[in-house]
Amino acid sequence: MTRYPEIADDLRRRVLQGELPAGARLPAEMALAADYGVSRGVIRNALAALQRRGLVTSHPGAGWQVSPAFQPQEFAELRSFAQWARSRRMTPGGRVVRQRRVPADAEDARRLRMPVGDDVLRVTRVRTLDGRPVMVERTTYAPWTIPAIEALPVDEPSVMAAMLAEGIATSYGSHRIDTVAASGEDAELLGVRRSMRLLRVRRETSARDGRPIEWGDDRYAPDTITFEVHATATRQMVGRAEA
Repeated sequence: MTRYPEIADDLRRRVLQGELPAGARLPAEMALAADYGVSRGVIRNALAALQRRGLVTSHPGAGWQVSPAFQPQEFAELRSFAQWARSRRMTPGGRVVRQRRVPADAEDARRLRMPVGDDVLRVTRVRTLDGRPVMVERTTYAPWTIPAIEALPVDEPSVMAAMLAEGIATSYGSHRIDTVAASGEDAELLGVRRSMRLLRVRRETSARDGRPIEWGDDRYAPDTITFEVHATATRQMVGRAEA
């Protein structure tokens, strides 16, 4: 039995955990072969498998490197953009482009378990990595969180950390991932073409006592973020694909 799938999985783990960050040069094939105790051909098969997934690229005469466009984010980290970015040695940033109180509509009432017509806070932010716009974040906050959110600086890089400092701790989150065509606003804020397909994460979060905190829609520019979902025998993860 060839070992290349096992080696590919280990190299992928090293990329995901930041040991081999985006743009980093991989050890030479002969060095990897010696490290794993296999032939150079097995290493090439493992690297080719990672190349098909967009994790690594090959440059004639220069060897292999982690794709500069690959910024993996594990499913468990979805609720903390800034924390994830810093773990990858990147500088997170953001700015509020629109913020206003509005009466809750029927969808707000269902998602936030509140009466229709009570105030919610809608916030649109652009999130950045090393100064580059990578995500448009549209969030609707429950009434009990509004004072804390309105008090944040417009360029607050870590909304979660700021909320935690105010005693608002996220204990549960659900995330649904699909793609969507960029709207005119998405295109302008991210610097992409209108109707380009964007990765979308629709999320809902709640506090320890079960109170809903927010629901939102995050849209990522192409070639910026790749999400990896992992499962073990001791945990169950249920997913559903949508057209």
